[in-house]
Amino acid sequence: MIITSIDALRRRLLLSRMRGRTIGLVPTMGALHEGHLSLIAKARAECKVVVVSIFVNPIQFNQPEDFAHYPRTLESDARQCSEAGVDAIFAPSAEEMYPAPLATFVDVPSLGEHLCGPHRPGHFRGVATVVMKLFQIVQPDFAYFGEKDAQQLAVIRRMVRDLNVPVEIVPVQTVREPDGLALSSRNRRLTAEERKIAPMLYRALGIAAEEGAEKAVEFLRSEPRIRLEYLEVVDPVDMQPVSGEERPSVIAIAAWIGNVRLIDNLLVPA
Repeated sequence: MIITSIDALRRRLLLSRMRGRTIGLVPTMGALHEGHLSLIAKARAECKVVVVSIFVNPIQFNQPEDFAHYPRTLESDARQCSEAGVDAIFAPSAEEMYPAPLATFVDVPSLGEHLCGPHRPGHFRGVATVVMKLFQIVQPDFAYFGEKDAQQLAVIRRMVRDLNVPVEIVPVQTVREPDGLALSSRNRRLTAEERKIAPMLYRALGIAAEEGAEKAVEFLRSEPRIRLEYLEVVDPVDMQPVSGEERPSVIAIAAWIGNVRLIDNLLVPA
């Protein structure tokens, strides 16, 4: 069932909450793929009620053309959700989520100022704000996020901790294509030739883990169609740079292939 109204969703969830049923939330921007379905599957296995939100959030895009080109496939998304056993799809309009210009935002600057932060001004503030709104609307017991967006996951975890939000954040392992490319809604925008070189990002992460970041950067420079934005080793909790010898750590990468910006990461355990 697709629900577009905040009040209607709250009414639908009220009885479940009164009956003590656990509610799981999977926040998405739609254009669902197997990565999203893995989040839904975990939520379905752990919760009595599963809500998937589908909302392309305008306040987390710093480039209007990126927002305009983001794929919107609600009919296909709804079919996949139904097949996966989702109880409710929350697909509000921008006007429903932001009926007036916002005067209040949620920001976690210490975690959002590095890596993607300088390249996407305001992005993590937009993410934290919309996720907090979804938490207030759905009031889930559990919320499921992919590990591919490691910085986003860290920001949301810190927000929940700092603001005492009564929800457990559940990370879900990155789903990859057989050649290693992390699944992303943006992958469909790659041309056939760009898709062939995209797995180099994952290979670069492996090189960085084994031989160091400098070797990985050299590897990527061998392909002129890849424009590296960053490749860094950071702490998985605060997303700040660490030396290569410290463990655990996250090797994070962002790069442009053509007009498509892709991110990925690799956790290096202790």
